[in-house]
Amino acid sequence: MSGADAGAGTIGFDDFAKVDVRVGRIVAVEDFPEARKPAWKLRIDFGPELGEKRSSAQITNYSREELEGRLVLAVVNFPPRQIGPVRSEVLTLGTYSGDVVLLVDPGAEAQPGDRLG
Repeated sequence: MSGADAGAGTIGFDDFAKVDVRVGRIVAVEDFPEARKPAWKLRIDFGPELGEKRSSAQITNYSREELEGRLVLAVVNFPPRQIGPVRSEVLTLGTYSGDVVLLVDPGAEAQPGDRLG
């Protein structure tokens, strides 16, 4: 795609600034057998300002032990979304590598509640 073609999908900085991406720590990982695609139910702590939020995430390439205590990035200002019996309150961010989702790593120094900017 040339530079001219790429402009059709661009957004302004003000649009990007509306997306609130925060660091959270996964504090609980639960099975989600009702999901159409394999997924975990996550409880993520975003620090004192936001507290704990729930997320459904198709990241079954990670074990429960790899996820618990892990820092992640998530969009925290989307409206909640009902996914089967689960109310997903945040979108946990990852990249796709084929059919596998790889979590975005905010770095070991990050703290729950830190904002991406």
